[in-house]
Amino acid sequence: MRSLDDFLTNICYNYPMAKAPSDYAKWNPGLKNGEKKLASILKTLPANEQADISSIVKLFENPSSPVALPGAVSLERHDCIHIMLGRGLLPQDEAFVIGFTMGTAKHITGFEESIFKKASMYLYPKQYRFSKNNLIAFELGLRYGKACKVTEIYEFPFEEYEQEKISVIRRKLGVSLHELRQIYRAEKLLLPNTRCSKRLPV
Repeated sequence: MRSLDDFLTNICYNYPMAKAPSDYAKWNPGLKNGEKKLASILKTLPANEQADISSIVKLFENPSSPVALPGAVSLERHDCIHIMLGRGLLPQDEAFVIGFTMGTAKHITGFEESIFKKASMYLYPKQYRFSKNNLIAFELGLRYGKACKVTEIYEFPFEEYEQEKISVIRRKLGVSLHELRQIYRAEKLLLPNTRCSKRLPV
């Protein structure tokens, strides 16, 4: 689609890039943390500060952006969603988490999906850029987000529940560990040889 390609190409030259934290690849919360408080897991996360996030990423994923896509969420809540889903910070993890978050909007269109896929494959900083394999994880997360009981997870006030047990928050959201493990088993079959798949909490 010519107009979409032109729009995304112009963005590429007008927004600076950023670096991921050096120890991001090792962090992986898993699903066996239900008795821990959200705050205790957040303290272990080697997250970027808002100022370190690429402006291109913010353009599509920050809720304050005028062109934010469905499921756009603050960095702080995005980190909490990683914990709820038991996912680390590798690109495949990010792809699933973003797909799931968008899916819980329940109304994302094919056009909006196309914008995100193009941006994440061609415009995002190298550390955050998605491969075709990563987009398989994105699609899996998106479809599950649309189908599951969780609705608009990006609107949930995680900041008010930092002293609550993770199991309680998951239950309040409607996050099912049984369903997640089923989805992750499917992901391992679809993407069997990736570093991320080898550590999925199945």
